[in-house]
Order: sequence, then structure tokens, then C-alpha cells
Amino acid sequence: MKHYTMHTFRILLGVIFLSAGVNGFIVFLGFESLFPTSKEAMILFQFDYLLIGEKALEILCGTLLLLNRFVPLAVAALLPIIVNIFLLHVFVEPSLLILSIILIIFELYLLIYYKGNFILLFEKKPSS
Repeated sequence: MKHYTMHTFRILLGVIFLSAGVNGFIVFLGFESLFPTSKEAMILFQFDYLLIGEKALEILCGTLLLLNRFVPLAVAALLPIIVNIFLLHVFVEPSLLILSIILIIFELYLLIYYKGNFILLFEKKPSS
């Protein structure tokens, strides 16, 4: 059961971030977005390079999750983005708060599932 849950969460997180990344590039190019975009969130991207950088990372991580390649790396790279999404919806624009909570749940589950890949990051004294 644990294995199927991990795959389900990995695939859903991959679909969410791949589609969000593509949606961001569509908005950047001046077209109408495919999915609803928070005006408050877009205000935070006053400089185009921030939007391009984040959306490119979302596309990359979403693709890696869907291809089941470098999953711990993708999970680690998405952590600050997911925390930022959650905080944005808690403090600025609560309309998609439930989605951000779902993202937190998926992310935490995958972090716990792959904890063996991250445990060495917390060594007090790394080996040479």
C-alpha cells in the first residue's frame, strides 16, 4: 500500500507542477492562462526572470516526477516552492488554500518516503 501511495502522490505532484509551470509560461508570453492564476501571486513576479526561473524549475521537477527520475532531487527542489505557495495562500490570498495544503501533504509524504536520501544532509560533521 505504501508503495502505491508514493507513486500516486509522485504522479499527482508531477502533473500539478508540470501544468503550473506550462501555465506560467503561457501567462508570461501574454496569453490567457489555461488555469486560474492568482493576481496576488503574479504581483510577486514583478521581474520576469523570477517567473521564468520558477516556472522552468516547476516544469523540470514535474517532468522528473512523472518520469520517475531523480525523484529525491525534484522533491527537494520543490520544497521551498511548496512552502512559499502555502504561505502565500495562508497570508495573502486564501482562495486556493486547500490546494496548497494538498501540496504540503504530498510533499511531506514523499520527503518521509525518501528520508534515506536526505538523512546525510543532517550530519553534524560530514565525512571527508
